[in-house]
Amino acid sequence: MISVCSPLQARLPTALALGSFDGLHAGHRSVISKIINKKVGVPTVVSFWPHPREILYGESRLRLDLPSEKSLLLEPLGIEQLVLVPFNIALASLSAEEFFNQILIKNLQAKQIAVGANFRFGKNREGDPFTLIKLGEKSKVEIIIVDILEDNQGRMSSSRIRSALKSGDLKITNNLLGRSYTFTGKVVPGKGLGKQIGWPTANLQVDGRKLLPGAGVYAVLAKESDAQIFVPAVMNLGLQPTIDPSAPSATEVHLLNKEVNLEGKELIIEPVEKIRNQKKFESIQDLSDQIKLDSEKALSILT
Repeated sequence: MISVCSPLQARLPTALALGSFDGLHAGHRSVISKIINKKVGVPTVVSFWPHPREILYGESRLRLDLPSEKSLLLEPLGIEQLVLVPFNIALASLSAEEFFNQILIKNLQAKQIAVGANFRFGKNREGDPFTLIKLGEKSKVEIIIVDILEDNQGRMSSSRIRSALKSGDLKITNNLLGRSYTFTGKVVPGKGLGKQIGWPTANLQVDGRKLLPGAGVYAVLAKESDAQIFVPAVMNLGLQPTIDPSAPSATEVHLLNKEVNLEGKELIIEPVEKIRNQKKFESIQDLSDQIKLDSEKALSILT
């Protein structure tokens, strides 16, 4: 796995791609590709953590890729390090020129910088690609501006991926990502009600910063983090309207045709298709009967 570090820990000098790169879709990969084959510095992706909107506007900004996931995705692209610039009010107050000189030149010794054509930086987003080109000329740093990629539905964007994922459309999500969306969770003790009604589930604790699909029942593939093979499973994501309407949202996975003690293990989940929305049933038996139908539907999708 490539290193994830702060600007002060980075290997220098750098050839860097600068941006959020959440989801690492084809547009992001196009920017990143521009700094891979140059021998001017360590191929580096520079991003911000937390997301600027969290600090500036108090918005909760869940990520398609957490830093550890992003580092795994960047390595095959030829990137050697992921630099996370700590975003805070002090950083937000820097002008575009101050950010360029202090972070990119002084701290990261950038020799080459690639950004998308919609990139903005500096206080009040005052800096744009034209600003970056002018600053690069003064510092003798090569600046590469990459056009925004579009398909027949519009420009490639993390927002489109987020929208598809929230609606539970994994086909569109994966097409836009160029790979299968996955998330990881640790199996923690639950109430055991699933086992009581004949459908034991692994209750997953997922990093609260990870963007999950919209609530519903899904056909998924699951595996332990150190396993090679995914197995078919069915997942309930969201509230538990029949068992405990007041309980917080949960992520529960039932492995199909397989019984194994997973408590304390890390599971990697690949949602494949949404089966249905959540529903409140009249009785626990009705719920159990529906889970049986969900499991049969999931198997038909996954096998």
